[in-house]
Amino acid sequence: MKRTVTQAIEHRRSVRIFKKEDIDSDKVKKCIINGTLAPNSSNLQTWEFYHVTNKTVLDSITKACFNQNAAKTANQIVVFVVRKDLWRKRAKANVDFLNSVFDKKTGRNTEKNRKLALKYYNVAIPTMYTSFFGILGFLRYIFFQIVGIFRPIFREVRLSDIRIVSHKSTALAAQNFMLSMAEIGYDTCPMEGSDTSRIKKILNLPSSAEINMVISCGIRDEKGIYTKRYRIPFEEVYKEIK
Repeated sequence: MKRTVTQAIEHRRSVRIFKKEDIDSDKVKKCIINGTLAPNSSNLQTWEFYHVTNKTVLDSITKACFNQNAAKTANQIVVFVVRKDLWRKRAKANVDFLNSVFDKKTGRNTEKNRKLALKYYNVAIPTMYTSFFGILGFLRYIFFQIVGIFRPIFREVRLSDIRIVSHKSTALAAQNFMLSMAEIGYDTCPMEGSDTSRIKKILNLPSSAEINMVISCGIRDEKGIYTKRYRIPFEEVYKEIK
């Protein structure tokens, strides 16, 4: 039985021990597809998803995750990878898509809107993402801070800021994935404890790629939930601005 969104959120827990029971790779893949539908910065989609079902590779990743139970008992693992280095390729893909859409010239697809959209990907994105050992990012930061004295302006323009943006986008995809898994009765555990450098080597990733999240997958064992869920009282974290 499929769950509603709220039910999936309530059901999802970080499961540390999974049953020795196979899960359907195709269903997991569909949940990854749901991950790709997550909102992301400028629709650049600077991410990749590595769906690991090979036993040998699973064993290697388990060792890189310090042999923790969540990895050791997992039936499959999905690694969410940040590919900020692919921004040029992804920007071009957006330009090609926009050209195909605006060629139809329907609704809001006017020539003015087309030029604005293309200018964003051909000018604004390269301005934000181009870097020369972080120097351009620092110069952008100084310039934007000065402009910001006189008017509101986007200030997260350093190389480290853009890196954070890509990680936020990929994390949103990971959350989509985990809730989709919970919806169909599969369980997950996002594992912070891992040697990301070793995992990159296992997956043959380039040095420019970054591991955002390693998520183990399976069906929860009753011993896999270590404690009851605890959250800080809502009144402490909720601030209504009237």
